[in-house]
Amino acid sequence: MKSPVHRCRDVEHGRGQAGDGAGVNCLQAEQRIPISKDVITSSSASAMWFIRDACGIVCAVITWLLVLYAEFVVLFVMLLPSKNLTYSIVNGTLFNILAFLALASHLRAMCTDPGAVPKGNATKEYIESLQLKPGQVVYKCPKCCSIKPDRAHHCSVCKRCIRKMDHHCPWVNNCVGENNQKYFVLFTMYIALISLHALVMVVFHFLYCFEDDWTKCSSFSPPTTVILLILLCFEGLLFLIFTSVMFGTQVHSICTDETGIERLKGETGKWLKVPCWEAVQMAFGGPFSLSWCSPFTGLGCKKSPPEHVTIPQGEIIEEDVIEIPLN
Repeated sequence: MKSPVHRCRDVEHGRGQAGDGAGVNCLQAEQRIPISKDVITSSSASAMWFIRDACGIVCAVITWLLVLYAEFVVLFVMLLPSKNLTYSIVNGTLFNILAFLALASHLRAMCTDPGAVPKGNATKEYIESLQLKPGQVVYKCPKCCSIKPDRAHHCSVCKRCIRKMDHHCPWVNNCVGENNQKYFVLFTMYIALISLHALVMVVFHFLYCFEDDWTKCSSFSPPTTVILLILLCFEGLLFLIFTSVMFGTQVHSICTDETGIERLKGETGKWLKVPCWEAVQMAFGGPFSLSWCSPFTGLGCKKSPPEHVTIPQGEIIEEDVIEIPLN
């Protein structure tokens, strides 16, 4: 696909380095062809992925603690003291399944490589090994010294270029990118569902306690019960709104084939967009099935990169815009 140079040059890199590639700017616009993401694969796709960021780790731990708090209040304050066994079993089973899927989705979103580009591969030897055609232009990220595929952006927290990066989310301590967007969407969906479910149960429990004796509707004292329920109500309402908005924006980004960072930087409409349904299938791993709702299934329709990517050694090329053939 043909594209102007400024499209793949990251705004974060600064425009001050444009003078280094002044000679390249004399190229015809038709020759400036960004290298495809299928050529440059992630070197860590088969390895364990975890970002050592203090803020992200704290946010991830808080996320788990909030879910466990909701689990405690739902089970020990509302369901176990209930006299209606069927009500307790049905709601307890449903809430625990949704909470389990939410935490599993959180783990997959956090520990899945979002689509990182191999670091330090902007060498003459590596570029020559790609066997590109004369007249093509490739782009180097000056921060991680990697050859940037189409629609990749550098993340200052992950310290890597990420393919189809949407944003960096501290709550999952990871970027949301090409390989883990499905798990992030599932995480926001399941958190929204358990928040809604908890709010509904809190309302029913308050009505039940008002009609009955407060000392009989909970194993805790009435003041403690009220405080625990109010805190759960506040938590559920806050996260229902937040995750519903995030879920909606992610679905919109998938359907429009446009990431959040591309929309923020005004890079929209500079590539051939795929239809909405095809984009959804690509994000969730194939034709519609129940596996779309499972955080335990991979993204089957994506091309699996090789387990070991050998990058030829050599000195990093200084230019940010590299013309083929190399001088």
